[in-house]
Amino acid sequence: MSVELPFAPVDTIIRRNAGSLRVSAEAAEELACRIQERGAERAVDAADVATADGRKTLMASDFGTEATEDKDDLELPIAPVDRIARLDIDDYRVSMDARLALAAELETYADRVAAAAADLARHADRRTVKAEDVEAYFRLSQYYE
Repeated sequence: MSVELPFAPVDTIIRRNAGSLRVSAEAAEELACRIQERGAERAVDAADVATADGRKTLMASDFGTEATEDKDDLELPIAPVDRIARLDIDDYRVSMDARLALAAELETYADRVAAAAADLARHADRRTVKAEDVEAYFRLSQYYE
């Protein structure tokens, strides 16, 4: 699976949660992949809701939220989020409010993962957040929620 999401905004999200820690490129890449997987899964779920309502357009409400975010307040760019939403669904349109809602949800998700990965890096007594910290979060996620 190719990664649609640029690594730079993901790196920024990790850095804002990592404090003085450095961030490896591999950590940004790993988190970008996880964000993409999560976004595609959420879009499939939203498409099921839209189909049940007889629509071929995803709306913010299909994601269980209303789009209240301004795209300038989000770190994740909207165009890649739109492509992520369409990865596993065909013949659906994604409204702008749905793109914003999904981007906001994915950014919140990324913040949670990045904060935990930074904690894991500190626990390992390292000064750099690595891909292994992101991977460890998913192995230990049941203890974080």
